[in-house]
Amino acid sequence: MDDVLDFIGGRQVPAASGEWLDDVDPAVGQACARVASSDSRDVDAAVAAAVKAFPAWSKAGAAARSKAMRRIARLIERDLEELARAESVDSGKPLSVARSVDIPRAVQNFDFFADAATQFASEAHPTDDIALNYTLRQPLGAVACISPWNLPLYLLSWKIAPALAAGNTVVAKPSEVTPMTAHKLASLCIEAELPAGVLNLVQGLGPKAGAPLCAHRDIKAISFTGSTRVGAEIAKTAADRFCKASLEMGGKNPTLIFADADLAEAIPQAVRAAFSNTGQICLCGSRILIERSIYARVRDELVARVSALRVGDPLLPETEQGALVSKQHFEKVMGCLAVARDEGGRVLCGGGRATVPGRCAGGFFVQPTLIEGLGPSCRTNQEEIFGPVATLLPFDSAGEAVQLANSTRYGLAASLWTRDLSRAHKVAAQLHSGIVWVNCWMLRDLRTPFGGVKESGLGREGGMDALRFFTEPTNVCVKL
Repeated sequence: MDDVLDFIGGRQVPAASGEWLDDVDPAVGQACARVASSDSRDVDAAVAAAVKAFPAWSKAGAAARSKAMRRIARLIERDLEELARAESVDSGKPLSVARSVDIPRAVQNFDFFADAATQFASEAHPTDDIALNYTLRQPLGAVACISPWNLPLYLLSWKIAPALAAGNTVVAKPSEVTPMTAHKLASLCIEAELPAGVLNLVQGLGPKAGAPLCAHRDIKAISFTGSTRVGAEIAKTAADRFCKASLEMGGKNPTLIFADADLAEAIPQAVRAAFSNTGQICLCGSRILIERSIYARVRDELVARVSALRVGDPLLPETEQGALVSKQHFEKVMGCLAVARDEGGRVLCGGGRATVPGRCAGGFFVQPTLIEGLGPSCRTNQEEIFGPVATLLPFDSAGEAVQLANSTRYGLAASLWTRDLSRAHKVAAQLHSGIVWVNCWMLRDLRTPFGGVKESGLGREGGMDALRFFTEPTNVCVKL
């Protein structure tokens, strides 16, 4: 088995403890690698390396930082196939998805912020003819980037790239469940001759490695994507020492389908929104709200399409639905299905474990599932399941649709489908959501602010918002 190591001060090293965790291939249910189990000693070493590297990196200039990031992007591009396979084995997602979405997006993240590093500008405010105010935006220092298991390299690079572009040095903590592509990224950074200590990676468990990283006195900002529960803990830690924090957390996202929608487009996109990455994306539309006059038709077509999704070995090209990421998460999703039945939900399709023969017989697969007959306040419609499970709810008016959409404690993303442009604008403005897609889903422009409201998040990532987060503004006022 491969060893997944820490990356500290430009070197790949085991944890100080000498302890290891199993990295399990969820499609087969067996360990495929062992992961360094880091603790506060490794965090201290990584932060010290980042602090040491900061002065030179921050003063290197935007052009030099941009060139270094482009070298990394080209190496990821070169090794796309190897990285995609590693991502598929680590997470259970179809290889075709890792190949076409995850790894290309990591390349795009580094390229986008390599551009942004040279385009980042500050504001100037002439005050009549009396004075000139301008804003300096300076890097913070060593920052922490903590990424989740569902889109491992995709979201890790989404955090690392803007932090580096702005002139910070980074200590990153990937998920211990899917650590392999972060480990491979470290090797590429060595090959790209990224200066030692500019990027550091600490592997291991959240309580042992992530918690001391967030609490470290020399960490100047924390960018986190993950569960609302962990995000709340990080917010408390950050508040205790007045540390900047950006938190992208859970979602219970609605898809609103109005009777005048283009159903030939809306129905397949609703399936895509609910079941992409086996439902393991914070943006997935797990509550499908349908205008009552078309409810039966849309329900039946959704059931036909979801029943036809191909669950199978993630390495096979025909597979559309892979494994859930871990045994623990599989058991959670199965428990959520039991709760839905207890609450009186009618399972329209799926609802149980999926059996995949051959090498994947011991894997963690769940049938794509649609459920109806549950009220908006039940647990199944309130709690994030994060699996291949979606519920259907009818509505009678735009007002009721908005009320249903806003009825959870989350507010990350929503999509609505209608040909009525006036209604689209009105409804979008009323949704408690950081992102609203109209007649589309997951159509992303990396320049736009990304994040949620309520318990879905704090702050925004993406474009200039990310660069502003990773810098400190200083206003300079010069009397003329």
